[in-house]
Amino acid sequence: MNKSQVRGVLLCTVGLLLASCAAPEGQVLRLATTTSTYDSGLLNDILPAFEAEYGVRVDVVAVGTGQALALGRRGDADVILVHAASKEQAFVEEGYGLARFPVMFNDFILVGPPEDPAKIGGVEQAAEALARIAAAAAPFASRGDDSGTYARERALWQAAGLQPDSEAGWYLSLGQGMAATLQFADEAGAYTLTDRGTFMAQRAQLEHLELMVGGGSISENADRALMNPYSVIPVNPAGNGGVQADLAQKFIDWLLSLDTQKRIAVFGIDQFGQPLFFPDSERWRSTRP
Repeated sequence: MNKSQVRGVLLCTVGLLLASCAAPEGQVLRLATTTSTYDSGLLNDILPAFEAEYGVRVDVVAVGTGQALALGRRGDADVILVHAASKEQAFVEEGYGLARFPVMFNDFILVGPPEDPAKIGGVEQAAEALARIAAAAAPFASRGDDSGTYARERALWQAAGLQPDSEAGWYLSLGQGMAATLQFADEAGAYTLTDRGTFMAQRAQLEHLELMVGGGSISENADRALMNPYSVIPVNPAGNGGVQADLAQKFIDWLLSLDTQKRIAVFGIDQFGQPLFFPDSERWRSTRP
C-alpha cells in the first residue's frame, strides 16, 4: 500500500469515527395539552427531566381541550394531555386515540371581585352560585372556547337550570385561555370559573379577584361537580404517518411512573403551601393505603 492509499484509509477511518461520535438529530415529541398545565407552571417543572432522560425535545401546544384533540385528529400531535372525559372518550372511540390513562386531578373554583355583588362567597355548590350571579346580572367572564373548563362551565349552568349567552349583557364570552380570562375578569370586576392551579399560579397578578366557591383547598371543596381529572392519550398512528407512537408511549410511561407522579404531588407546595395537582395514575393509586 503506497502513501497515498494509506492516507486515504486514514482519512476514511477518521471520517467514520467522527460520524459515529456525532450526536444524532434529537427527536421532537409533539404534546398538545390544555392551558392549565402550561399556565400553572407544571410542564416547565417536570418536562426537563423527560427531555434529559430521553434526549428529546418536547414541543408543547397549550390550547383548549377541544383544540388539543383536533390537533390529534389531524395527526399534528403525538400525545394529548387534557381534561374533558366525554370528549376524551369520543376521541378514543372514534379511533383517533389508542387509550385513555388517568394522570392527575385538581379542581375548579369560582372567583370574583371582593365586593361580591351576587353574594356567592361561602356558597358550597357552584350551580347555586351561578344562579345567584345570573339573578344579580353580575358580570361573568366565560372562556367561551372549546376547552374542558368551558365544557364544565356549561354543565354547571345546565345544573342551575340556565343557559346564558352573550345576548345577556352580563355574560361575557371571550374565546380566550384561562390566564387571559382571569386577567380580563380581574380588570372587569367579573366572576369566572377557573381551575385552582392556574388561579393560584397567576394570583400575584390578580389584584381584584378572590376565591368565592370551592374552599381554600381541594380537601375543603364540598362540590364534587368541581373535581377536574386529567388524562393522557397516545394518538393513533394509523393513517397518520408522522405520529411517533413509540416516543409517545415512552412519554406516557414516564408520566405515569412513580417518580414523575411524586414530582406532580409536590409541585406548588413550596410556593403556595399546597399542591396544584394530585397524582392519579393506576400505579400511583396502587401504592396508596
